[in-house]
Amino acid sequence: MSFFDVVFYLFATITVLAGVGVVVARNPVHAALFLVLAFCSAAGIWMLLEAEFLAITLILVYVGAVMVLFLFVVMMLDINLVKLREGFWRWFPFGALLAGLMVFEMVWVLGSRQTADVSKAIVHAADYSNTKELGRLIYTQYVYPFEIAAVILLVAMVAAIALTLRRRAGVKSQNVADQVKVKKADRLRIVSMKSEPRQP
Repeated sequence: MSFFDVVFYLFATITVLAGVGVVVARNPVHAALFLVLAFCSAAGIWMLLEAEFLAITLILVYVGAVMVLFLFVVMMLDINLVKLREGFWRWFPFGALLAGLMVFEMVWVLGSRQTADVSKAIVHAADYSNTKELGRLIYTQYVYPFEIAAVILLVAMVAAIALTLRRRAGVKSQNVADQVKVKKADRLRIVSMKSEPRQP
């Protein structure tokens, strides 16, 4: 077994154990930290696959921004852990079935002859840039799926905002239409005052 294989299995084991920790952790902060560990180990696997741009993007975007924001939200909210855990064992068989199906698919794909044949691996030149190649593929060969994915993410973002936007009594919020229609006479009153002589 080569050093590459040892490092790959190490990162893969850490990723799987961290994913299990995300699910079984009782504290939401610990679950978020396990997810950070899973992202870091997945970035290490991408580095082994010579996808440095994706690995750095995963660290910067997800670990550095999204997960930090998620940690702040989890730590500031008063989460009822008992209510959060309700229905866990009821949905556990369904989740275990989905997890088993995903494991079967991964074993099936990784155990096929096409992925097991190392002789078909492409060896790149020293000046090869995977970032340039990724950009070329996204904006030429996969431009339509890329645009469709962007539209789907935009629709999901708008739907999340629409679902969480509720009218609550006693909450002050801005009304942009009223702010645009405002006139000077509605907000400003000019008062005429006589000037007073300056005191010596």
